Amino acid sequence: MKFLRSTTLVAVLVTLATGVPATASSAPMWKNAKQVTLPRGAQGLPQGYLPTLTCVSPGNCEAGGAYATRSGVEGLILNEANGVWTAPLTLKAPGNAAIIAGVTIYGLSCGALGNCAAVGSYDDRAGNVEAFFANEVGKKWSAATQVTLPANAVGTGQNALLRSVSCSSAGSCSAVGDYQANNVLASRAVGFVTSEVHGTWQRASEISTTSTPNFNPLITLNQIACASSANCVAVGSFVDANNVTQGLLVSEIRGAWSRGVSLSLPLDASAYAGATLNEVACAKRSGCAVLGTFNTSTGAVEGLSASELDGVWSRANELTMPANAGVNPHVFLYGFMGIACAATGNCAAGGQYRDGAGNYQGFLDNEVAGTWESAVEVSLPNGAPSGGKNGGVITLTCPRSDSCRAGAAYLDGAGNYQALVVDEVNGAWMTGAKVVLPGGATTVGVDGGLYSLVCLTTSSCTGVGSFLRGSATYEGFTLAS
Repeated sequence: MKFLRSTTLVAVLVTLATGVPATASSAPMWKNAKQVTLPRGAQGLPQGYLPTLTCVSPGNCEAGGAYATRSGVEGLILNEANGVWTAPLTLKAPGNAAIIAGVTIYGLSCGALGNCAAVGSYDDRAGNVEAFFANEVGKKWSAATQVTLPANAVGTGQNALLRSVSCSSAGSCSAVGDYQANNVLASRAVGFVTSEVHGTWQRASEISTTSTPNFNPLITLNQIACASSANCVAVGSFVDANNVTQGLLVSEIRGAWSRGVSLSLPLDASAYAGATLNEVACAKRSGCAVLGTFNTSTGAVEGLSASELDGVWSRANELTMPANAGVNPHVFLYGFMGIACAATGNCAAGGQYRDGAGNYQGFLDNEVAGTWESAVEVSLPNGAPSGGKNGGVITLTCPRSDSCRAGAAYLDGAGNYQALVVDEVNGAWMTGAKVVLPGGATTVGVDGGLYSLVCLTTSSCTGVGSFLRGSATYEGFTLAS
C-alpha cells in the first residue's frame, strides 16, 4: 500500500481548531490520548493508517481507515456518540471481493448525524483493484459497493480507487479518484468523479481537461471539498502534451462537473514546473482555496496557494517560507488536510520545509483578508532538535479565522517521533504541546501520528491517529480537548 511518501506512510499529525480564546492560558486543554479498541482478531493498524475523521457536532464523529489481521487488511470504521467511542465496525466488502479483500478506507464524510459515506479500494476475485463506496443511513452501515466505472475502463488489470469524498447533506455526496482506461495502444491512467444524488450513487464519469494531455495523462485526483450541495472542487495533477506535470482543478457547479483546468502558476514558475495540487478547503456556502507545490525557475521546490470566488480562480501565490529556510526549501505537503478556511480569504496552511542547515521543520502560514502572510516555523517543545524527515504539519482546522489548531510530528531529544498539537491564539501560533500517548507509549514511530483533527468550536476538538506499541505494532488513538 502507498499512502504518503514514495517509500513510507509518514507519521504526522495536524490539526487546527480556529476559535482560540484571547489569551494563551485560556486555550483548550488537551486530554491524554486514548487507545482505540479494534475489532476482535485485529493485529494493529497497517503502517499506522487511520487517516480520516469527520464530525457533525461536538462529540459526534466518525473515523475510518484499515486494520491488520493475520491474513490481510480490513476496512475500519470508528464511531463517537455523545463523546464516547463505541465498538468498532468492520466494513463488509463488496460481493465480488477476493477472500483476502484488502478493504481500505481513504475518505469518510457525514452529511448528517448517522448518515455518512466512506470510499476507498479493495481487491476483487479476478485480481483487480476496484473502487468502492459505502453508505451509513440511520446509523446503519451497508456493505461496500463497487463503483461502476466509465465504459472505457479496462476489464483486466484494473487499478481503481476513490481517494476522497465530501457530503454536504444526507444522501448528497461527491467523490473523486482514478482508474485505468482502455486504449488500442496501452491503458491510460485517468481521473473520475461520482456523485450521490438523493441517496443514489451515479455512474462514474471520466474527467477531461481543457489542456491537451499526454498520451498517458496520469491524472490523479487527490482531494475534494464542497462549499454546498453539488458545488464542489477537486484537485490533483496531470501530465500535458509537453510531458509537464500541471496542477489540476475540477469544479462541480449545481451538480454538473466541468472539464479540468490547469492552475495558473506564480510568475517565477519554471517552464517545467512539475506542479501538483495536494489539498483543498472550502468555506461553507462561499469560496475555496487550494494548497500545492511547484518548481521555480531556479529549481527550488516551493509551496503555493490559490483562491476561488464565484467560480473564478486567482493566479497561484508562492508561499513565503520562514526566514531560516534554505535557498531550496524542498516544501513538502502530506496530502491530508493541510489547509483549512474559516471564511473566504481567511485560511491557514501547513506542511514541511528544509531550513538553511538542512534540517526538516514544520511550517504554518495564515491568509488574512485575502493576503497570505510569511510562514512561521512550528515552535517545538524544549529539547526537540527538528521536525525530522517524517515530521511537519499535516492537518489543520479553523473554527474561527484567528484561532486555529494544527497537528504535527517532530523528533524529540532522544530521536523518537512524537505527535504535537499547536494552538493559534488571536492570530499568533503558540509553542506546540506534545500529545501524551496511551499506556506509557514513548513514540508514534515513523508511520504513526495525529492524522486528523476537527474543531467545531474553539474549545471542542476531536482527533485520531496512531502510535507505536512495542517494536513494530501500530495502534490507534483518539484525542480530545
